[in-house]
Amino acid sequence: MVDYAPLFISLRASLVASLIVFISGLLLARLCLNLKGSLSWIIDVFFTLPMVLPPTVVGFFLLVIFGRNSFIGKALRGVGISVIFSPLATIVAAVVVSFPLMYKGAKGALHLVDDTHVWVARTLGLGEVEIFLRIMIPEAWPGIMASLALSFARALGEFGATLMIAGNIPGKTQTIPMAIYFATAGGDMGTAWMWVGIITVVSTLALAAVAIFEKRGK
Repeated sequence: MVDYAPLFISLRASLVASLIVFISGLLLARLCLNLKGSLSWIIDVFFTLPMVLPPTVVGFFLLVIFGRNSFIGKALRGVGISVIFSPLATIVAAVVVSFPLMYKGAKGALHLVDDTHVWVARTLGLGEVEIFLRIMIPEAWPGIMASLALSFARALGEFGATLMIAGNIPGKTQTIPMAIYFATAGGDMGTAWMWVGIITVVSTLALAAVAIFEKRGK
């Protein structure tokens, strides 16, 4: 009998991570939009570094940050939260690796908003929050949604960082990429092909959404 737990674990981690990076990535992109000088590129480098680091390196840093002996790890354990080798770890890894795509994409989309509309809104007395919600987001919406779809696809395909911080616990932290890897390593090619087909279909749908939103943006 086929165990579909990896599918549900992957979708849970990807969907929750997508919601988190959508809100945080969009807000931070707006806050950093008009930064100038060295502060701008320092923040950009910090936020996008997980996109270029090897996933195992990202996982190593997460182990250090949330480990038993770290300040954050001890603080979380004090309130009854354990991250390492838990379902929460799959979400944390997915958030970290997918955030750069949302942040960079949203920032690029907001950069393309017509400044004339923004300045007209300011002359009409709209506050910055209203301008962001009523003018900037609607104009940048296709680019924002394309970035969200890419972030979801990246979270769904995450392997290295998840393996480092969450482990491969069947029914608990085993995502589709890990199910593929360990099925292949164990010689179970039928199961591996099944998971490869499923994740390929879902990822293709996500990329199709990206193409649709990019077309609408144009």
